[in-house]
Amino acid sequence: MLTLLKPSLWQWTLGSLIVDHLVITAATLWPRSGWLGPNLLRLPDPQQRVAITIDDGPDPAVTPKVLDILDQHGVKASFFCVGEKVRRHPGLAREILARGHTLENHTTHHPHSFSVMGPNSISKEVVGTQEIIHNTTGFTPRYFRAPAGLRNAFLNRILFQNGLKQASWTRRGFDTVETNPDKVLARLTHKLAAGDILLLHDGNAAGRTPIILEVLPRLLERIAQKGLRASALP
Repeated sequence: MLTLLKPSLWQWTLGSLIVDHLVITAATLWPRSGWLGPNLLRLPDPQQRVAITIDDGPDPAVTPKVLDILDQHGVKASFFCVGEKVRRHPGLAREILARGHTLENHTTHHPHSFSVMGPNSISKEVVGTQEIIHNTTGFTPRYFRAPAGLRNAFLNRILFQNGLKQASWTRRGFDTVETNPDKVLARLTHKLAAGDILLLHDGNAAGRTPIILEVLPRLLERIAQKGLRASALP
């Protein structure tokens, strides 16, 4: 209204709108941002623990091998699963739980456009996966992670309504694009400390041999060498 009464102020109004939109865009494109609502970046009570989180599965060619590696090291992890993949591989989803790990919500279809979706579409992706995982396994996810961690302002309320917490990460290895296991491991272990949440992928993993299979054993050994314990999210 003030701009209408004093047209000379239109430049300030336009500038304010641009800044406002830039702030919202930055928050959307920054997975570790807390501007769009609570966002777990580190374990709240680490007690010399780091969390292993694994995204984009379950994958019948990769996940069983990942489970074997975790078993060999006596480690539990949190698997952020895509709802449609759980529906296609129900036995594998149940096996993840049977081995003592947790299943968490990573949307139903893993849409790359998730951060620009409206509230109805976001709700379908979130609620749909809650229902698929619960109906398939009896387990109800407690955490949610958006595809690539990219969110928008509609998400926080939907998570709250469904009893979910947004979980991002402390560091990730970019193992969906990086094929050099040394580089992935270096990213995950740089300044590794108690409370860190680490991100790997059993779905969409890079490399002819999925990179997680080369990196995970070395990562778990490095964690133990530092006197830390690897675990699922609390």
